[in-house]
Amino acid sequence: MWRIAIVDDERHVLQGMKRVIPWDELQAEWAWEALNGADGLEMTRLSQPDVIITDIYMPEMNGLDMIERIRQEGYNGKIIILSGYSDFEHARQALRYQVSDYVSKPISVPTLKAILTKVINELSEEEESRLRRLELEQTMVQYKPFIEKEWVRSAAIGTLERNRDGAAYLPEPYTYWTDCSHVTLGIDLVRKDWARTLSVSDWNLFRFAIGNIACEVARQGFPNMEYTELHSTRALLVLHPPSGAGQQEGMTQSLRGLGIQLIDSIKSCLKLEVRIGIGRFKEAWTDIPYSTDEAFQAIELKQERLSPGYELYRYPAEIRTEQPDAAPLLPAKFLYKLAGAVKASQELEAVQLISEYITELKASKDLITKDYVQLLGSELWGIVTYSLYESGLAVEELFSGDQIAKELMSLSEPDQLTEWLSGKIGAIIHDRQWKGSSKHRQIVDFMTRYIHEHYAEDVTLADLSDMVYISRNHLSIIFKNITGETFNTYLTRVRIEKARELLLERKMLVYEVAERVGYKNIPYFSTLFKKITGQNPTELIK
Repeated sequence: MWRIAIVDDERHVLQGMKRVIPWDELQAEWAWEALNGADGLEMTRLSQPDVIITDIYMPEMNGLDMIERIRQEGYNGKIIILSGYSDFEHARQALRYQVSDYVSKPISVPTLKAILTKVINELSEEEESRLRRLELEQTMVQYKPFIEKEWVRSAAIGTLERNRDGAAYLPEPYTYWTDCSHVTLGIDLVRKDWARTLSVSDWNLFRFAIGNIACEVARQGFPNMEYTELHSTRALLVLHPPSGAGQQEGMTQSLRGLGIQLIDSIKSCLKLEVRIGIGRFKEAWTDIPYSTDEAFQAIELKQERLSPGYELYRYPAEIRTEQPDAAPLLPAKFLYKLAGAVKASQELEAVQLISEYITELKASKDLITKDYVQLLGSELWGIVTYSLYESGLAVEELFSGDQIAKELMSLSEPDQLTEWLSGKIGAIIHDRQWKGSSKHRQIVDFMTRYIHEHYAEDVTLADLSDMVYISRNHLSIIFKNITGETFNTYLTRVRIEKARELLLERKMLVYEVAERVGYKNIPYFSTLFKKITGQNPTELIK
């Protein structure tokens, strides 16, 4: 109900207004009345109505002075002046105080009704706008972690939008980057055939676990750091040691130790093998993408191994002459964009990226042998298939491994590779298994990332339903169709996986771990833990 107050020194006017205003029709109610501006000011301070109708000439304080004071004190409601005097100067002042209407007495009932209807409609529109803005602000708060993570990823691979002056924007949480050095560690999961047998949810769970381990290990020596997933089997640690750290002798040893610890921890906890590459130090944060490319090129080049028995490499100070048939060094920015285009079913974008990359390759490389073309084709096909696999599509159901191998062996020219790969991507995107479901896959990708960020909170399917504007029942079906399991089952497995990692560190008691991952009921947590892992939580901390 909208609340209307009247300030007038004539009692018969107050009584008459009460009687003629169509309260029910306007969905309004009487707020209060006052006989002069001073009382009106005091009443407004005590109880702010939505609309104030006021006279001008009144004892103690006139209407315009009252309006000036309540505006100065922050009153934002609507004001209607109803006066027996028509004065240009008064009208000018009224405009300055944002008065909605200035009407001369006497006023007819239809005119009063029309003015109040107009003012209340304005109030309704403003309220709707305020609620939409509030909803948007709440949505932005919910999405802020994802926006920040996307920004970090863009900063790391070089896809940031630039301002008109060519400068890149640095958000508030990352302004400290201007005072640091920067170095990246590329993490590349060694591809194994058994990985293709995993469900989408299992694959997401492995990536979640790798991210947890990488962050836990890295923060011990580098508190200022970010972790971001790139595509398929690749992820990145961006470290920010003190400025000039690249010149310090001990920093290389620290990075070497971090790399070894990452490889050992991931192998011990997850039975997975990773390769680590270390890029060069950069003083400007806008040069981080160069360090990213260097980190992954270090893995491919394998020219400077930092520790025997470990797939741990540093980008060499001088690159030895590249062999004509050496493995291609693919830019992280190109690979990320290609993987994203394929997952989003953006055929034209994917084909254009491949065409532009091959064109640049031909312009920069004097000799492109048949073996190089086939190696490049194999690498790009691997990126495409793993990107699709992340979304739940097994490419083997469309093309057999033998067929792909045979077709790759027939390629000898870069343009042939462009045509072959473009054709394959088109066939996949237009296949019935894939067509029409890319939006669902993007929604499920958002849901899994949200779970990974908020597993310790009271996360419900209803919350996510509100975020993506899809009914809860339909969203539940979409999630299960893509991942093969229910939303609650996946949430539980994420929590238990995080609990297992915390228990293995042996730094916390069982009840502390349970609370850390979102469980207040310790017996229930223990039951779930044993059901999923086959062990009691107490067994892991002995």
